[in-house]
Amino acid sequence: MAFLRSAINFIDMTERSIMNTNKNILRLVFFPLLILYYETILKAFTYSKIFNIGYVYMCLFSIPLGLLFYLLSTGFNEKTNKIIFFSIVSFLTLYYGTQLIYYRIFYTFTSFYSIFVGTAKALSFIDIMTDTLRNNIAELFAIFLPLGVLVYYHRKLQFDKIHKNYIIKVAVSAVIMQAAVVITVLSSDVGMLSPSYLYSETFLVVESVDKFGLLTTGRLDIKNILKSIVFAVEPEHSEIIESEEPDPADELPGEPQSEEPTIEVAEYNTMDIPFEELIKKEGNEAIRSMHKYFSSVKPTKKNEYTGKFKGKNLILITAEGFSPYAVRKDITPTLYKMQEEGFKFNNFYTPTWGVSTSDGEYVACTGLLPKEGIWSFYKSSKNYMPFAMGNQLKKEGYETKAYHNHYFDYYYRHKSHPNLGYTYKGLGNGLNVTETWPESDLEMIELTVPEYIDSQPFHVYYMTVSGHLQYTFTGNYIAAKNRSLVENLPYSKNVKAYLACNIELDKAMEKLIQELEKKGIAEDTLIAISPDHYPYGLTLNEISELAGKEIKTDVDLDKGIFILWSRGMEPVEIDKVCSSLDIIPTLSNLMGLEYDSRLLMGRDIFSDSEPLVMFSDRSFITDKAFYNARTNEVTSFTDENIESSYIKETAETVINKFKYSSMILDTDYYKIILE
Repeated sequence: MAFLRSAINFIDMTERSIMNTNKNILRLVFFPLLILYYETILKAFTYSKIFNIGYVYMCLFSIPLGLLFYLLSTGFNEKTNKIIFFSIVSFLTLYYGTQLIYYRIFYTFTSFYSIFVGTAKALSFIDIMTDTLRNNIAELFAIFLPLGVLVYYHRKLQFDKIHKNYIIKVAVSAVIMQAAVVITVLSSDVGMLSPSYLYSETFLVVESVDKFGLLTTGRLDIKNILKSIVFAVEPEHSEIIESEEPDPADELPGEPQSEEPTIEVAEYNTMDIPFEELIKKEGNEAIRSMHKYFSSVKPTKKNEYTGKFKGKNLILITAEGFSPYAVRKDITPTLYKMQEEGFKFNNFYTPTWGVSTSDGEYVACTGLLPKEGIWSFYKSSKNYMPFAMGNQLKKEGYETKAYHNHYFDYYYRHKSHPNLGYTYKGLGNGLNVTETWPESDLEMIELTVPEYIDSQPFHVYYMTVSGHLQYTFTGNYIAAKNRSLVENLPYSKNVKAYLACNIELDKAMEKLIQELEKKGIAEDTLIAISPDHYPYGLTLNEISELAGKEIKTDVDLDKGIFILWSRGMEPVEIDKVCSSLDIIPTLSNLMGLEYDSRLLMGRDIFSDSEPLVMFSDRSFITDKAFYNARTNEVTSFTDENIESSYIKETAETVINKFKYSSMILDTDYYKIILE
């Protein structure tokens, strides 16, 4: 009997041990599997491909991160462990759900910077969010399903404390695995959008989520923010030391060096900057590298258009969601007339950036590339920005004003725009447009023109809002207002609504020109209009319908429009590949202003500079080819073979432009070198 009892006890202990082991294993693998589930769902609803090399990296990164969550929810008493467990699951559910909805609206993922800085602002678009939530019920159900199941069965779940030695073993295993994955990533092929480049050299949120998953991207996002903080707290003036004469071989790769002999400075758009002396004396290595880089950039030559509009009034407009396909002779006649009578740019692009409208403005107003993961325009409000048109023309004695017909502090424009040299008004701080959604561009023009038209010369900047999504006749005041004008057009409802929104912009331009003509200064005024981004409130099929042709790629979507018009000018057609990044240097040259073309990332379109359009994913277009950084494919525009060396050199130029544009923002470089 004693033997039997011992045997039964042994079996019972073994059974309990096995059960406990199984429970431990289940708890151990739960979070890695949960993360894998969320990442798979997110990829399925946001990317064309789920299973690629990025999915492998994502799986590998999910394991140590899941183990970390496991450790956090097992090291305390049962009640505390349970609270932590459900807190983590709830956070993951909300995080993935929020990112999905954000992507559905803006076709990108939000950064932590945007969450912390802009959440309150985003709430003003609650109607758009509600519609998006309603249209993505199935996707959200899939994301919230695990949390719902866990809540339903929570009484059956056990959250007992795990032994300390076991916790140590799991922690060590997680660290080793994380290190192994990082080493694997860093040893991957270098180059455009390689895992190594994305992990260690830059932060591109959409590409990073594809390669590493959302949670790892979040960690890289935090690292990116911390790097910005480090730059921000560096001394205002770096230490100056005497150093040896720089070795020419020590130059950083930049744009191709000019082999032409030195000629008169007057033939180039440059300023008198003693780079050689600055390089020798600069003690801060980051700043020194910038001096080297910008001294290596080939400046643009002055040309037949230099100073063509010197002393003229300038009206610069960033038009919300504007598209070349909205310019129709029968629908938007004023915009069509301006396009046909002015400079007509046949290959103009408006790349879409991470912070959509704000980044689009930043590019068009500064000639710099935005830094991913932050609000570059807002951050620039603390910097010296001498090449913004407001600051350049204010120095020339111009009256300089800026207006926005939505809330004045949205995207913190009340901080960024005055820093550009403008007296700024928006809804809530002096611009008393009727508060609708969206607000009227026409009403903004009617209210503001009297404020500056008698103060010549003047420069005015407008950020419009009538073209904002959603493109429906319910919930969009402007679309409903102009509905009768598009009712009989052969398009779907959403496309009609989009065109109705752009009719408001057309009416605004008609009114603006009428007022200029009434004052007799239409010939003395240059008007420049470009979009902030393509109308991503329309689906790909709807944009194809609007365009009258199939739109297949992101590059096709980013095909933009740049209207540059003055009454009485001779129409000029430009085939050169160009983008919104080129607006500031082009206007600076046209207005005959002193600027340094080496210190901007764009180029004067009318110069003999090699054409280059860069996209956020590091893809690029030149006059010879289109390089797709995501697929590593090259599409030639000529009959000649495109040498791999040409793609490599151009890719290097693109990488450097993004790198040093970010450094200009982080270090307040213009203040260091020009003020």
